[in-house]
Amino acid sequence: MTDTPEVDLPGAAPRRHPKPRIDKVGGRKLKPSTLMMGHGYDPMLSEGSLKPPIFLTSTFVFPNAAAGKRHFEGVTGKRPGGADGLVYSRFNGPNQEILEDRLGVWEDAEDALTFSSGMSAIATLFLSMVRAGDTIIHSGPLYAATETLIARILGRFGVHFVDFPAGATRAEIDAVMAKANGMGRVALIYLESPANPTNALVDVQAVAAARDAVFGDSPDKPPIAIDNTFLGPLWFQPLQHGADIVVYSLTKYVGGHSDLVAGALLGSKKQIEMIRLMRNTIGTITDPNTAWMLLRSLETLELRMTRAGENAAKVCAFLRNHPKVERVGYLGFLDSTPGDERQADIYKRHEMGPGSTFSLFLKGGERESFAFLDALRIAKLAVSLGGTETLASHPAGMTHLSVPEARKAALGITDNLVRISIGVEDADDLIADFDQALAAI
Repeated sequence: MTDTPEVDLPGAAPRRHPKPRIDKVGGRKLKPSTLMMGHGYDPMLSEGSLKPPIFLTSTFVFPNAAAGKRHFEGVTGKRPGGADGLVYSRFNGPNQEILEDRLGVWEDAEDALTFSSGMSAIATLFLSMVRAGDTIIHSGPLYAATETLIARILGRFGVHFVDFPAGATRAEIDAVMAKANGMGRVALIYLESPANPTNALVDVQAVAAARDAVFGDSPDKPPIAIDNTFLGPLWFQPLQHGADIVVYSLTKYVGGHSDLVAGALLGSKKQIEMIRLMRNTIGTITDPNTAWMLLRSLETLELRMTRAGENAAKVCAFLRNHPKVERVGYLGFLDSTPGDERQADIYKRHEMGPGSTFSLFLKGGERESFAFLDALRIAKLAVSLGGTETLASHPAGMTHLSVPEARKAALGITDNLVRISIGVEDADDLIADFDQALAAI
């Protein structure tokens, strides 16, 4: 939650849960995994409850009329800085604000917002940045719903886009920047890395340098937003490499139990405040119960992601040399895969780990992919990723079915591609499951 003065302003009310400032002990800066246990919450303001209660209320009582007016001046943007207190559950709430504080800790972001889904976060981002006739620059491939939102929905309002492949070089990115700049106002540069579902990496540093070379210090310089769902926040922190806004489907690794849907945006106070005004208007905030569940999940985020990452390394080592596997799109193999030198360079500069979601390319096509998926016994045939259980799906026939065939081919979303998200089961049991499923092809 945002720090606010207790009595500085006439009529201003303190927040229900002012942010405790304990982030150091004996001069040592505490790690995010430690801060997840209490950051942003004071038990003494909730009857000593160790965990934050779920605040199931639609509205909050103002201490006086002047406080109510001041809160609404912040909520509506008439006064910078947002509300000084709790107003109405479409705008803010204790569970959501504690969650947003803790999410910001992982990437040292100035501010954060949570949303009812990953796509509601992305849609609110676009609506707050884009005007009719603007151009969006984006990497490809993107999550299919994001591509649909840009090309089909925003396209109906005269919004254009130009894109470049995830692994593009600086020269290729420069050319796209220049082309977009010649089309009019560039509202946003939107990236996804690793790309869904191919696992291809985007050179965020090169994108930032190309953006700055073309737009300089222009007040209309487009921000760089990036979907960090596949690796964040443990294995990749894009704000350190030139991104301005980080996008999350909290449904995935952060939620981590396949039992909720939510999204988030992190970044500078300036960027987040603009988006907050849009969220206040259209009401895409996450609900208190989901926020509470995410607070629970954040306590084990590092443990879950670490175990899943260790499991993925073992599983991919088995799959790599299997006779029925064409190749494995796993980031941990980039250093030893001929032709992946560009991707390996990006990985060394950006990432802190290979993650636990990868692309498995089987020898064959849709028939072989479906036979493999249907034969799985431990891994579940389901879309999504980042849960405690292992999931497998067929992007070309499922999540990316709506993508035109020509574009799927250009982006490498082929019929023999199976996307796998490794969970926290026993690694040897998973290997046995994949072995018997491959034997069924």
